[in-house]
Amino acid sequence: MLEIENLAVSYGAIKALRGISFNVEDGEIISLIGSNGAGKTTTLHAISNIIKKSDGKVLFNGEDITSLPADQIVRRSLIQVPEGRRIFSNLTVKDNLEMGAYTRNDKDGIKADMEKVFELFPRLKERIRQMAGTLSGGELQMLAMGRGLMAKPELLLLDEPSMGLAPILVDEIFSIIKQINADGTTILLVEQNAYKALEISDRAYILETGEITKTGFASDLIKDSAVKQAYLGG
Repeated sequence: MLEIENLAVSYGAIKALRGISFNVEDGEIISLIGSNGAGKTTTLHAISNIIKKSDGKVLFNGEDITSLPADQIVRRSLIQVPEGRRIFSNLTVKDNLEMGAYTRNDKDGIKADMEKVFELFPRLKERIRQMAGTLSGGELQMLAMGRGLMAKPELLLLDEPSMGLAPILVDEIFSIIKQINADGTTILLVEQNAYKALEISDRAYILETGEITKTGFASDLIKDSAVKQAYLGG
């Protein structure tokens, strides 16, 4: 589904990504794991063409989307839920969800998908008329994910969905990510909570200072002594 070939990104003299290559197959949950500054968010931004790439190629469903404008990538059902939620705080919950569907004109489908979002996130339905800026941190994350789902993604890029959340909400968010995947959406997950990410992933890639240093099945990496030492608290 997604093929990344020799992807490189530089910020001036700083090489944020140093020619990484990886793939995501249809139906998988794939995690990118690494410490702060490893290049995880940069990878997602480069895939979505939010930032300029200095080298490399991005293929989605066999199409070269390396140079496509970000809005055209969205129209191909490759959707990113950004780090830090970034919802429209001066709009209601309903308005935010409708903004997620801005590329669509199938009114009945949009209505049905909004109901699916409310099934995944019942609290959003309770707050449908509430201004998004008044929501709690967990509710904001649910809204950001719900807005992404309204675009009907084939591939959903999730950037740090558990950041800043209480442990009980972290468990809930990861359970919902598994449900989204079970319902047919492929997921590329960037997450600092390596243990939770590996628990729900099929495969994972370890990023260190812009390079992929290790890859494998998540069930193997979660038992790997080096991964445990570096990312799972020993």
